[in-house]
Amino acid sequence: MQDYIALRIEPKPCDENITDLLAAFLCDVGYESFTSDDSGIIAYIKAESYSESDVKDILSDFPIQCEFLFNIELVKGEDWNEEWEKNYFQPIIVDDRCVVHSSFHKEIPVAEYDIVIDPKMAFGTGHHSTTSNMMRHILRSDLKGKDVIDMGTGTGILAILCKMRGAANVTGIEIDSFAWENAIENAKLNKVEISMICGDASKLEHIDMADYFLANINRNVITHDIDKYASRLKNGGVMFLSGFYENDIPIIEKAAYSNGMRLVCKLEDKGWVALKFVKNI
Repeated sequence: MQDYIALRIEPKPCDENITDLLAAFLCDVGYESFTSDDSGIIAYIKAESYSESDVKDILSDFPIQCEFLFNIELVKGEDWNEEWEKNYFQPIIVDDRCVVHSSFHKEIPVAEYDIVIDPKMAFGTGHHSTTSNMMRHILRSDLKGKDVIDMGTGTGILAILCKMRGAANVTGIEIDSFAWENAIENAKLNKVEISMICGDASKLEHIDMADYFLANINRNVITHDIDKYASRLKNGGVMFLSGFYENDIPIIEKAAYSNGMRLVCKLEDKGWVALKFVKNI
C-alpha cells in the first residue's frame, strides 16, 4: 500500500485565498489531496515524489506576501482513513441533495443521493470547491440513459453520482493505480456498475463516444489533452471541466473553442470554477 507525505503549511496571515493558491501551486508539482483549516493547509503527495526544494520554491515565489511555517509527516497507506477522519473528512451535503460520507462515519444527514467514499489516497470527497462544483453541474443535468466519461476519476465520486442520476454507461479513467483501485472499491460500496480503466488520455481512443465528458484535473493537463477529450464527445454533447481558477477561464475557453466547444455556464466557489461546454452547436 502506497505511503504518502502529509505536508502542513501555515501561512501568516492565513485566509482562503492564500490556502487555495497554495493548493493550486502544490497540485502542479504532484500533490493529490488537500485539507485546510483556520491555520493553514495539509497537502498529500506520494512519499517517493516529495521534494523539499519544490516546496521552498513555491513559498519563495508566492505572489502574496506571507511568512510560512511548514513541516512534514509520513502517512502509512494503512493509516489513510484515520488520517482523513482526524484532519478533515466529515459528511458534507452538496446542493441540499447529495450527502457524501465515509463508511466510518456514524451520524449521517439524510439526502436524495447518499454517496459513500472511503478516500484512502485518492482525491475527491466533495469538500474541495472543484469537486463540489462538478457535483452541482451533475445534479442540475439530465443524465438519464446517457453515456458518461469521467477523466481522472480519483475516488470515483463524480462517476458514482452520474450513475445514481440515471446514466446508462459510465466510464472512469484514472492514471494512478492506487486511486483506480480505490475508485473500484467505492463503486462497489455504492452498489453501482462503473467501468474503471487505469491509464491516461490515450485510453480514450478505445472508448465509445459519450454524451457527457467530465474532467476535474488541472489546467495544464486539461489544455494538453482537451483534443482527446473532445474527440470522444458526441456532437451536442456536454463537457464539464474543473480544477482551475477563474482567471484561468480564458485559457481553458480558448482550448475548448479550438476543439469545437463553446462555454455555456460557469459555477464558482472560493475562486475555483467548473465550466460547462457544449460541442458543435
